[in-house]
Amino acid sequence: MAGLLLGDKVISYNACAAQMFIFIAFATVENFLLASVAYDRFAAVCKPLHYSTTMTTGVCARLVIGCHVCGLLNASIHIGEIFSLSFCKSNVVHHFFCDIPAVMALSCSDRHVNELVLVYVASFNAFFALLIILVSYLFIFITILNMRSATGYQKALSTCASHLTAVSIFYGTIIFMYLQPSSSHSMDTDKFASVFYTMVIPMLNPVVYSLRNTEVKRAFKKIVLEGKVFLKF
Repeated sequence: MAGLLLGDKVISYNACAAQMFIFIAFATVENFLLASVAYDRFAAVCKPLHYSTTMTTGVCARLVIGCHVCGLLNASIHIGEIFSLSFCKSNVVHHFFCDIPAVMALSCSDRHVNELVLVYVASFNAFFALLIILVSYLFIFITILNMRSATGYQKALSTCASHLTAVSIFYGTIIFMYLQPSSSHSMDTDKFASVFYTMVIPMLNPVVYSLRNTEVKRAFKKIVLEGKVFLKF
């Protein structure tokens, strides 16, 4: 962001590696945090009476620490695979930050094995977290369908709606970006998709998760109604 604002488009080799490491680490952390939140929703909806004993402070702390450890390990694997390649082509990264496909495209080494390793690691991380999310929501939807109270039904849906929205946006972009071979990558398309998970998703997350708040809903409805009145004039 600082580079874009200042117009400084030059980045050193080490700074590029550091930028990529931080990006991969935090993307992986978010990946597993979404899975952890899905488990939290499962405990809240399916076992509400045992929620306080299931999601204790210790359990939450271990989940958060585990997510960050996985993020650091995943980033280390990716950085090791990418920066073990030789770079003898153009030094211009066709992207607005040091993203994996854009940097690998500059390599003059045989990167077939490296690509396979990265795709398998990324696939494992994404689909393992998705499996936890899908299994959690399978039990959640079964529980919701068995609910007889309309209030409980609406409350359960409200609890899950924000998380499902965040999951759809995050994984849709990640699968589109990274779970395909580099030969099918269009850098211009990748840059457009990257805007979603580097800028749009972080900005949307507070809005998505705060829509459960009644006061936020009222304020949002008020803005929409005022906008309609303004358009009539």
